[in-house]
Amino acid sequence: MQKGPKHKMKIPSIISYLLGIISGAASLFFFFYTIRLFFVTRGLTVIHTDGQGAYIGAIAFPILAVAFGIAAWFSLKSARSNSK
Repeated sequence: MQKGPKHKMKIPSIISYLLGIISGAASLFFFFYTIRLFFVTRGLTVIHTDGQGAYIGAIAFPILAVAFGIAAWFSLKSARSNSK
């Protein structure tokens, strides 16, 4: 007879859930900073003379937001299929 909870979560699914949550949080962070960048620079029309990093951020932040979002999606999808 088995003791303990019947529905025990496996370690890989816990790691997948954690990875999904962390990736999702990172995706939201970069999404927020993309919106903030465009708001602060008024659509990249108002940039200081040495503020060329805004152009890099305008490219990198959306790419990172999408990449972390996809990673979160696949991690959570994998965790749900492993826990069944």
